Amino acid sequence: MATVTASTPALGSVRLNHLAALDVKGADAEKFLQGQTSAQVSLANGHFAPLTCFCTPKGRMLANAQLLRLGEQHYRLLLSNTLLDSLANHLKKFAAFYRAELITLPDLLLIGAGDEAQSLADQLGLELPDQVGTHTNNDQACVIRYPGETPRWLLCFDNDTKVDVASVQDDPASRNAWQLEDIRSGLAWLTDAQQDHFLPQMLNWEALGGISFKKGCYTGQEVVARAHFRGQVKKRLMRISVEAASLPDAGTSVVNGDDKAVGEVVVSAFNNQGSVELLSVMNTKVAEEQTPLFLAGAPAALLPLPYAIERVDPEQLAVSLNG
Repeated sequence: MATVTASTPALGSVRLNHLAALDVKGADAEKFLQGQTSAQVSLANGHFAPLTCFCTPKGRMLANAQLLRLGEQHYRLLLSNTLLDSLANHLKKFAAFYRAELITLPDLLLIGAGDEAQSLADQLGLELPDQVGTHTNNDQACVIRYPGETPRWLLCFDNDTKVDVASVQDDPASRNAWQLEDIRSGLAWLTDAQQDHFLPQMLNWEALGGISFKKGCYTGQEVVARAHFRGQVKKRLMRISVEAASLPDAGTSVVNGDDKAVGEVVVSAFNNQGSVELLSVMNTKVAEEQTPLFLAGAPAALLPLPYAIERVDPEQLAVSLNG
């Protein structure tokens, strides 16, 4: 169990050290990505930033990410910092056959902001996007609107960019507040603890518009499509609350009344009531049968997600966001 103070501050601005960026540049960048990722890469048009994922040939997720197009031959992937190097090394095996360069950006400053986003954007010469999943960018920075009940944005720029970041927090409690918004949005970022473990649908990725079922082949596509069209996905991401003094580690089992594992924790955060909220990949029978749940001996309760578990085509999502 990880230890983090249970106090959850309001969403101000915070360094998102748990995230990182991978740039893909070159004349073949789009063609290269098209063969590797679940997104229809052409939808990343400098405004819409589709969710995406990378899979093994068996359809298991190596990483999930958000895909931004920053220029004609320049794409950026935002993902867990624990998967930055492994994804880059995996993709390099295929990039060798394309005019495409992979650039890890471990020193790029990623800041999550609520009320302070406007001030930061003004300093960067950026307009804040008002639609979730869209972004604006210039030569030095980009900003993307994130989901959540509280309006929030992620900004990324180089450390040497002249921006006043004195008020930006860099502590676990502030990052907890940001991750709590992710959890309440039903958005889980895969980490190295569970890499090569889940089908994308197990993280509700198609319900978030993160899988195109209309594009051509990509690594793992056949397995992902077969699981969808044959209804073979028996595990789903669910939101849960539990009374706990510390955060459960990723992979911690959620059990039923017979002490049988029916799910595993993906991400967790403290809420303002002194308890823990988490996202867990669960057997779908749990919700159907209203099974009693327990985590580390404490009763746990299912909470609603803000979206239906049904397919959302990113092509249609792009049309609605692009107007």
